[in-house]
Amino acid sequence: MEDVAKPVTKSGDVEVMDGSDIMELVENDKVFSNFIDHKFRDLDRDCDGHLSVKELQPAVADIGAALGLPAQGTSADSDHIYAEVLSEFTHGKDRKVSKTEFKKVLSDFLIGMAAGLKRDPIVILRIDGEDLLEFIDSPGFEPEMSSIFSELEIPNGSLSEYINKAFEKLTVDKGMPPVLDSWVTSNIIAPALESCGVGEDQPVSQETFLVEFKKVAETVAQLLKDQPVIVAHSENTFDGTGIRRLLSNKFELEKTLDTTVKSMPKDPHGRISKNCVRIALDQLASSAGLPPIGAVYQMDEIINESCKMFDVDDGKLVKEDEFKKILTEVLGSIMLQLEGNPISVSTNSVVHEPLTSASTLLQPSSM
Repeated sequence: MEDVAKPVTKSGDVEVMDGSDIMELVENDKVFSNFIDHKFRDLDRDCDGHLSVKELQPAVADIGAALGLPAQGTSADSDHIYAEVLSEFTHGKDRKVSKTEFKKVLSDFLIGMAAGLKRDPIVILRIDGEDLLEFIDSPGFEPEMSSIFSELEIPNGSLSEYINKAFEKLTVDKGMPPVLDSWVTSNIIAPALESCGVGEDQPVSQETFLVEFKKVAETVAQLLKDQPVIVAHSENTFDGTGIRRLLSNKFELEKTLDTTVKSMPKDPHGRISKNCVRIALDQLASSAGLPPIGAVYQMDEIINESCKMFDVDDGKLVKEDEFKKILTEVLGSIMLQLEGNPISVSTNSVVHEPLTSASTLLQPSSM
């Protein structure tokens, strides 16, 4: 669930995942070597001092879980990423991997994860109803809910539909987990509506809405107290600094452009279609501090505007140097737009598994 970013203040438990623990592990040679020794020993079932493709599978699964991927075999898209992870260890061959190779690849993955969390920390919130009750009892409750009611447009909508839609407008800063999550809907919202006797055919007026919404919200707070919801919350501001940093480092820029251009489809003469600019932007997004295309609609609008300025959709074929020049100019245009109007977004996702069980990648192995 994506919204305009708002400050998050919680009375419940808060854990910030910023990658510092991961870097502390990797940068301590003695501790990390010990960590690798135990992980390697657990995986090396035949004790031959090397890991076969089969023996590497638990490590690959752990890395996937740490990256937030669904289990192997459940999605063709994620299975492709699992295959790429395995290939990092084996270099795409059916070969055994030494402990030194295992340590190097795992270190690279962990450093990458830490860098991502440092750039975009994840705050783990335990939503237990306290903040929602505080909002309900605050002087701002009635004015804010009246404003939300006036914004809702539900032709012939029932009272329960209005209440449901109003809950969607409340986010973690008001003590509400993402209502569009199916577990939250089934276990929190639906039981609260039923408990309060909100019917499908009740007439809707602002006065009725305020009275009934407050009753349902109080019941929701009680249900959250009985069944706290864990939410992963992140806030990102895209203000062009990542692009400026990349453009100001000529060596890093050229290296990034070379890597990106190398993967672009080319005609027999080595020329690239300008239609590939968006694909290229997506590939270098992380290096420029940008989200993947399609992840933030406001950013997509800026990218589209910048692409139009340089006619990237005309389909013309250009040489590699010209393609790099266009890509650099589009990045510069995006940077200027973001510097003038930064984009801030927040993301909230319900964590359905205990955090400690999602991945055993960083858990201590048996000694």
